[in-house]
Amino acid sequence: CEVRPGPEFLTRSYLFYTNRLFKALQFYYWDPSCRDPSYSLVIKGKLRLRQASWITRGATEADYHLHKVGIVFHSAKAMREVASWVNQTSGEGCRGFLPPGRSWAPGALYEVLSAKTERDCTAALGFAMNELSLVRVERHFQPLLQPQQSGSRLVEELYLGDIHTDWGERLHYRPTGYQRPLQSALHHVHPCPACGMISRADEHHPPVLPARAALPMQLSGSWVSTHCEVRPAVLFLTRYFTFHGNNHTWEGHYYHYSDPLCRQPTFTIYASGHYTQGIPSSKVRGGTELAFKVTQARVTPMDQVTVVMLNSSAPGSCGLAGSWSAGVEQDITPTNGCLVLGIKLPHTEYELFKTERDTQQRSLLYIGERPTDGSSPDSPDKRPTSYQAPLIQCAAASEEFSNYISLKYVGRKDANGIEALKPLPVAFLLFIALLFLRWD
Repeated sequence: CEVRPGPEFLTRSYLFYTNRLFKALQFYYWDPSCRDPSYSLVIKGKLRLRQASWITRGATEADYHLHKVGIVFHSAKAMREVASWVNQTSGEGCRGFLPPGRSWAPGALYEVLSAKTERDCTAALGFAMNELSLVRVERHFQPLLQPQQSGSRLVEELYLGDIHTDWGERLHYRPTGYQRPLQSALHHVHPCPACGMISRADEHHPPVLPARAALPMQLSGSWVSTHCEVRPAVLFLTRYFTFHGNNHTWEGHYYHYSDPLCRQPTFTIYASGHYTQGIPSSKVRGGTELAFKVTQARVTPMDQVTVVMLNSSAPGSCGLAGSWSAGVEQDITPTNGCLVLGIKLPHTEYELFKTERDTQQRSLLYIGERPTDGSSPDSPDKRPTSYQAPLIQCAAASEEFSNYISLKYVGRKDANGIEALKPLPVAFLLFIALLFLRWD
């Protein structure tokens, strides 16, 4: 169950055909467990892959054209709410989208966008498919989990462009980062109870995901990234946090890189401080609101470009002027941070956290998504309403994550010793595995 800024709760199923047509299903819910469907969107159009992205290394840019978008309501409440949005915010051509007093008809499909009639009533839903303008397919091998089994299985994942954290910007935002990946219907991670349910669903029968027990927020311990993370504005990084529950202090390492494999380090930030007691979020059910204060920070430049940049900074704005050298850590607390890196000390951030267990019963920590514009959630009204990629608790991590736990600058490799990230092969984008679905 995905959480988008807003918050919005949804699951997705995308089907790409060899003739470049695609059919996408988006299922929206009232709840963060994706058990209470609100409405479904069925989206049809055409996708054309272009060239390798000049901005986000490792990604492919694409153009898409929407042919039509339909909506199916799963309750009278959902119908009334969406009709209200459309009638209030759309132009003249959409005011009659749903006449007042129209009763809910289970299974009825209402058209909200048509290329033929040039009618588009989707803006009221905050709907856009700009995520298709940045794509990447990743292949790696997952070790077989059963003790009596040896070898590994192929996993294919589709990364699509990120959704802007500002609702007003999302309709025309061109992505430079990614959302969490979609799993291939045939070659997905195991176990994945939701994968089959979502791939078999349609707009009239949205998936209802299995119930999951709510977990109390327990931050104590160390948490680490499970893969090289891609952020908007060309940021590649891994993260490593330790939380001390006895005195509510924390420390974090942010390892920045210049490449999507996280093999070419640029600089490391070490930060520490304290955090408040968490309270349940009133805006994002299942989330916990905390405030984090950063009081100390140190920076280690890892390449010559970063060294030159830091040594060129104004005196008194980032450590001891002119004294930076590669691989040598320097305290930036005395200069109240580092202006050229956008670090200000002391600094308070208003955060959203969530803990879960995955299908292998490993503990996951979700931290609030960073604002797309690069700003900081430094006031309560900027608190995130969605999450970054999860961190995994070190004690529960397998050998797959040993490189990150030992904090080495090494990219992930698959079971055959081959780097997991590859340039995007066009053939893999076409999820022929789903061709049994009908284009209707």
